[in-house]
Amino acid sequence: MNSEKFNELIKQVRTGKKLPDAIYLHKDAFSALPPLLARFIGVVASALKVPDSDWNIVKLFKANFRLSLLNYPNFYTDAYPLLQQSITVDLAKLQHRVTRYDEHDNPPILHRKEHFILPEHPDYESFCLITQEGEAAGLYDNPRMIGFKASWQRIIAKHGYELMDGRLFRSSALPGAEDEQNIDRHKTAIVRHELSAPMKTLVKHGFLQGDCSVFDYGCGRGDDLRELEAHGLDVLGWDPNFKPDADKVSSDIVNLGFVINVIEDKDERLDALLGSWELAQKLLVVSAMLANESYIAQFQPYKDGVITSRNTFQKYYSQSELKEFIETTLDENAIAIGPGIFYIFRDKNLEQQFQQSRQKRHYEWRHLTAPERVPESQAHLLFTQHQPLFEAFWKCCLDLGRLPAEDEFTDYKQINEIAGSPKKAIRLVGKWYNLDELEHAAAMRKEDLLVYFALSLFQKHKSYAQQPEGLKRDIKAFFGNYNVALTQAKELLFSIANTDFIEQACLAIAEKVNGKLVYEDENPHSLIIEKRYLNYMPAILRVYVGSALQLYGDIDEVNEIKIHITSGKVTLLTYLDWGKTDTPGLRERVKIDLSSQSIVIFSKFIEADAR
Repeated sequence: MNSEKFNELIKQVRTGKKLPDAIYLHKDAFSALPPLLARFIGVVASALKVPDSDWNIVKLFKANFRLSLLNYPNFYTDAYPLLQQSITVDLAKLQHRVTRYDEHDNPPILHRKEHFILPEHPDYESFCLITQEGEAAGLYDNPRMIGFKASWQRIIAKHGYELMDGRLFRSSALPGAEDEQNIDRHKTAIVRHELSAPMKTLVKHGFLQGDCSVFDYGCGRGDDLRELEAHGLDVLGWDPNFKPDADKVSSDIVNLGFVINVIEDKDERLDALLGSWELAQKLLVVSAMLANESYIAQFQPYKDGVITSRNTFQKYYSQSELKEFIETTLDENAIAIGPGIFYIFRDKNLEQQFQQSRQKRHYEWRHLTAPERVPESQAHLLFTQHQPLFEAFWKCCLDLGRLPAEDEFTDYKQINEIAGSPKKAIRLVGKWYNLDELEHAAAMRKEDLLVYFALSLFQKHKSYAQQPEGLKRDIKAFFGNYNVALTQAKELLFSIANTDFIEQACLAIAEKVNGKLVYEDENPHSLIIEKRYLNYMPAILRVYVGSALQLYGDIDEVNEIKIHITSGKVTLLTYLDWGKTDTPGLRERVKIDLSSQSIVIFSKFIEADAR
């Protein structure tokens, strides 16, 4: 079975619950599948040694060579069964990911069960009746809100019903019997005299250069809108308090900035996240306030958050909690950009380009010699007549670490006309420039790609349906094929768990980057380096620190990085008056634990010696 045959068979499926990207079907309805497809699903389950009792529904992806084996153990007994386990199989890459929900407080649930079985099944009519009851009660009016257990239960209660033995009954109590407190939401919109933190990250990463439309979902008083408009950007916004009549417009980039943390109603919070995601054509930016338990304890508890002294609601998150909320709700990768700020890409090519750019170093070439004095030959004439062109070509090769394709070098056609081909051009350029530099640039690019792939594996990112053309060329040039690249990246990622390897790398690089080795009981305990030396570190340490930064985000304000050799931790250190005094005070210390994937932030002023 290959991807073409798989897609051909998927198009022949005429039954099941059909969504834009996938088809869901209970195994009891496999008789309606093309026989070859039904057998193939069974072969995949057997190859993964998944017992029949551990899955009963298959999800068949329409756009790529993937399927998921889902287990709803109470499919026939519960009106709205809970998902217990999901096994997603990437058949192209021969990878699979297991996600368990049996210990989750808010697992996904199933609706409209009649679509998963055949009309002749004895339970078909009863399943239809359950769905009709829900529709009559208005429970499906907002389909974005019905995918998880907790929100589904709240929707049932809000509509004046309760679930008994799987059927809906009118509740004897009035909906909303819980004491409600009037919250002054409008007071959460602060006046800003500079761009908000999420918008600043978009500027930093080059997303606000005028080629993307922007929509601010929950724009408050509109301070960001005014500033972006002043720069000539295509930007619109909506806010329930300050711009309630504005349209919600689909845009390349949607910003949901510090909105979900001020909504006290969980369903409305979900609706805001899902609604903003529907509008985002390329990228959604989500941000929320973070705080630790000691800070939260000073406020009056209310629902799952607190009431502040200004009678506003705040739901404070931890970094990992916010990430989980976004990923569970959207079923997408959430990329940490900073504390409380995440990017979620709808454009997967753009996501891969963004992730690569964060790991890519640029070869800094400085021309130190003049062309050799050689006889007046054709090569010499060509070079001297077109030196700016050949120099630009050389710089492009160093940046890519390889020869460019036609769409990667602006003057590609001119190079072809003058030199005959890129290969002939590089041979000509090699008479004046040192080709060893190109080999060094290629080695750097290959290492950057390995770091990128290793960090993607660490995050357990969902597989991409396709890769950008530039990445495909890189993989072919530096690895031969994707499987080789992935194998090497796995080896690199697994190596960070070996404390001997980490210690050797720290000892080898410490002096070269002017690092400070800290010893405990005469054994190396940690290495402290300045942030600017991070990209000079060996690949194993870049992945070690990079894994921590995948949880935290960008480190613009950080001054030093402390690599704990044996404990699987990384500490980020930010100082007051860095570079202005020999003994700067420590402003903030962030400890990231890779094993537990937790972050602890200590924001207090301590003397530098305390580190």
